[in-house]
Amino acid sequence: MIKNKDMKIVSFPSRLLLPIKTFLESEIVKLKRTKKNINEADPFKDESRTTNNSLEEDVDEQVGHFDAEVKANFVSVQIVQFRKALTRMKLGKYGICENCGKMIDTDRLAVRPETTVCIDCEKERED
Repeated sequence: MIKNKDMKIVSFPSRLLLPIKTFLESEIVKLKRTKKNINEADPFKDESRTTNNSLEEDVDEQVGHFDAEVKANFVSVQIVQFRKALTRMKLGKYGICENCGKMIDTDRLAVRPETTVCIDCEKERED
């Protein structure tokens, strides 16, 4: 819940937020599972891994480890974004740009329900 220029309280009705909340929570569960699978596929976590490899095998392990780290970090960032959106719901600030305080376009929220900034502020970030 937030006040706009006219001092009117602006917020999404709870009936609209419930399906979004459910979606975000289920996505977090999926992302945690994905992160676990990525970490398990990391060649450096393989207990049967030998350190006496050929150069090619070492390179393959290094590349596999780097790939797993990048993917796991990406998934971690997504989890944080989804949790942040859920927190903003609890605070009554969901759908309000955290930079400028304007309402985030509902089409944008439909595509990226975890977003916390409007399209204009996102463009400013990218510049």
